[in-house]
Amino acid sequence: MNSSTRSVKIIGAGSIGNHLAHAARTLGWNVTLCDIDGAALKRTKNEIYPSRYKKWDNKIKLSLLNETPKGIFDIIFIGTPPEHHINLALESIKEEPLAICIEKPLSTPDLKKIDKLSEQIEAKKLKCFIGYDHLVGDACQFASSKVKNQARRVEYIDVKIKEHWQGIFNAHPWLDGPKDSYLGYFSKGGGACLEHSHGISLWQHFASVSGSGRVIEVFADFEFCSDNNLNYDKFCFLNVKTENGLRGRIIQDVVSFPPTKNVCIQYDKMSINWHCNYDKDSDAVSVIDASGESLRKFPKKRPDDFINELSHINNVIKKGVDSPIQLNHGIETMMIIAAAHKSFKKKKKVKINYENGYKLSSIM
Repeated sequence: MNSSTRSVKIIGAGSIGNHLAHAARTLGWNVTLCDIDGAALKRTKNEIYPSRYKKWDNKIKLSLLNETPKGIFDIIFIGTPPEHHINLALESIKEEPLAICIEKPLSTPDLKKIDKLSEQIEAKKLKCFIGYDHLVGDACQFASSKVKNQARRVEYIDVKIKEHWQGIFNAHPWLDGPKDSYLGYFSKGGGACLEHSHGISLWQHFASVSGSGRVIEVFADFEFCSDNNLNYDKFCFLNVKTENGLRGRIIQDVVSFPPTKNVCIQYDKMSINWHCNYDKDSDAVSVIDASGESLRKFPKKRPDDFINELSHINNVIKKGVDSPIQLNHGIETMMIIAAAHKSFKKKKKVKINYENGYKLSSIM
């Protein structure tokens, strides 16, 4: 299979599916974009894609999912609502692609079939990625190298992913608010803790890079909205602790405007800070110490998030190296999310025992 002309299938013709299709075409790949709904395919061709990228790309093949060929794709992307991710991934494994990429979050908070997915991916020796694309962006990679090269001990990590989800609905104008999709139901993968789980993912990533281990303890507080049959968390506050004793905080919400998306890795008298959308044209990394602040900007537009992600996946396939967005990272993110919901329900801190497997019974 020629890596310069990958053939990819993208399942789900919503906003993410269009982003992925454009990124793949930017890289010169062959794209089949499929959905169970013919209206979604028409909307992609006539509205979403041309409004974002100036014109429709006739080299993108559109197909109903049940009419899409199987077993001919290098990479399969799953960009559907979270409640369908695991079953679609299990079906995709049967096609034996080189890799599967599942949009975040990996699943719903009940963790159903995550163990089965992990076992089958390992048995088939497939690459599997979860779409936490911030982790492979230039700014995050630069901040990661700064943290990795620090000899001093991290005092704590603080992460904020606070953003009103009107931006999501602006990108999905056919939806009339959270009630029209999974977003308004935490059990389907919606709400702040799941939809904005980039925050949890970033906290894990920088804890790992600093050598502090996995999150094993979670204490969480939420505010839920249950109006009009909805049931989602507007915001969540997580206090977490790792295997090596590092502590920190994660705040995620769907109510803040203007948005705040940043990470602070705090040392004694110094901090390394990642800023998403520092300005309209860039992410940034700042280092603050006794001598002042140094700031480096990384030019970026929204399409670059997905172009970087696909380029990263292609590089991992070619070189066989580890990835910060590989499956185990996404699974551990889900374990923390499940632990947060359990902590809030029980009104106490809970512990995660990864040795007992990826299931709710491993959270106590």
